[in-house]
Amino acid sequence: MMAGEAMARGAGAGQGRERLLEELSTVSRRHMASYALFNQAVADHLGLHPTDLQCLNLLTLEGGPVTTGRVAELTGLTTGSATRLVDRLERAGYVVRQRDAADRRRVLVATVPERIAEFGRVWDRLGGGWSALFDDLDESQLGLLVDHMRRTTEFSAAQVARLRAGEV
Repeated sequence: MMAGEAMARGAGAGQGRERLLEELSTVSRRHMASYALFNQAVADHLGLHPTDLQCLNLLTLEGGPVTTGRVAELTGLTTGSATRLVDRLERAGYVVRQRDAADRRRVLVATVPERIAEFGRVWDRLGGGWSALFDDLDESQLGLLVDHMRRTTEFSAAQVARLRAGEV
């Protein structure tokens, strides 16, 4: 292959990459909007605020009771807003406050297993075909998706921090 052909081929590859990055941007925006609307619909169905629904989701990933301060960390809310969020979840019956057995001065937020099971059943009914979306992917493709999701989660957290710090 001649040098000119290699340069032309490289330029074409760059244009293909640019086109794919533009498409990725468009698809990502549609994905985020779709998920936000899905989250709102699920929250409405359960009689919750969308932030409260995501807080429940995050609490189920924690593996045990947490402080309200940890709720604030998980959600990015101020401690005052996190306290109001916990109040709403407690009124709805999804969480209870309990004293920490190791330090009676600390109050922990614990999920109510029966209500979380109900929450899980809704997710199961809605996401029943979710894993089938990936049936045609091999392990390396699934790994790429997992890596992408981790990276976008970290990137989003950094952007939220920038917004809250008034840097944007």
